[in-house]
Amino acid sequence: MKIVSMTTYQVPPRWSFLKIETDAGITGWGEPVLEGRASSVAATVEELSDYLIGKDPSHIEDLWTVLYRGGFYRGGGIHMSALAGIDQALWDIKGKALGVPVHELLGGRVRDRIKVYSWIGGDRPAETARAAREVVDRGFSAVKMNGTEELSYLDTWDKVDRCVANVDAVRQAVGPDIGIGVDFHGRVHKPMAKVLLRELEPFRLMFVEEPVLSEHVDGFAEVLRTSPIPIALGERLFSRWDFKAVLASGAVDIIQPDPSHCGGITEARKIAHMAEAYDVGLALHCPLGPIALAACLQIDAGCYNATIQEQSLGIHYNTSNDLLDYVTDPAVFAYEDGQVTIPRGPGLGIEINEEYVTERAAEGHRWRNPVWRHTDGSFAEW
Repeated sequence: MKIVSMTTYQVPPRWSFLKIETDAGITGWGEPVLEGRASSVAATVEELSDYLIGKDPSHIEDLWTVLYRGGFYRGGGIHMSALAGIDQALWDIKGKALGVPVHELLGGRVRDRIKVYSWIGGDRPAETARAAREVVDRGFSAVKMNGTEELSYLDTWDKVDRCVANVDAVRQAVGPDIGIGVDFHGRVHKPMAKVLLRELEPFRLMFVEEPVLSEHVDGFAEVLRTSPIPIALGERLFSRWDFKAVLASGAVDIIQPDPSHCGGITEARKIAHMAEAYDVGLALHCPLGPIALAACLQIDAGCYNATIQEQSLGIHYNTSNDLLDYVTDPAVFAYEDGQVTIPRGPGLGIEINEEYVTERAAEGHRWRNPVWRHTDGSFAEW
């Protein structure tokens, strides 16, 4: 079997899909995208196709190694996201060729289903308590919310109080037994992160995500190690080498690599197994489309330390299209009792509606994240 063609599709709301075709008539799908840089990732996929066309798609480890190491310069969000989508599609092809789901090729399942959480609130949190109650009423047992708006290095107590009141309102709305993740989104610098972590202790949070940017963990490790709130981060780390120092620091309790950003299924599993050696849990990042979620679930199936899965159904970014629009059988992601069953079909376990993908790719997207500024006019982390 040989690879004969590779086609990318940029589809609303902010995703990019990759179709890899073979001379055996088997097609694999991946999701190579970096939010806000979709065209750059697609261009990198096209460059990497020079090596892939004509190759046997079953040699996944060797192809991954060459695509990562063979260009001399390596790593970073764009390169690893392109490699991620390719890797996902190669695993999809291999599973379909052998008639088994990807997780069977990776040692089989250690679980039949995994807990999922739902986003509530937008980038500027409002009415989060109502949104939390609604998703819990739909059967979710965990939610995640943005904790703050922009914060300066030293900011005012009214902003701290608003964050605390917002989290308190959600806790009051959902009760004591629903998991609440609070995402600082890298918006918070070290001085204010110390304050917020202390103030949020009473709310029995599931985790605080990206309390500071990953590049600042080394200077904040002692605070994170001693915080009673579990600390999660990793969506902006792109390889096992990026995660190495973070895991060794002991500052992180849950890692969140994104299999559409960190080199795909092949690399995400290696990162997950590294984390298990440090007794660190896995909560794969996935505010993306159905192919990315399917890839995550194949990884979750076989990783003992996988604890909860992000998914994008109803997320505030999904305006013109949503998670289930591009699959022929939406029931493959049916959520029940706050969990989703691992797909059992061959490959990634989903079937893409190619006709609809083509239709929506004609519109495409040019999604960009907002640019925020502080009151003094300086740039604020979004």
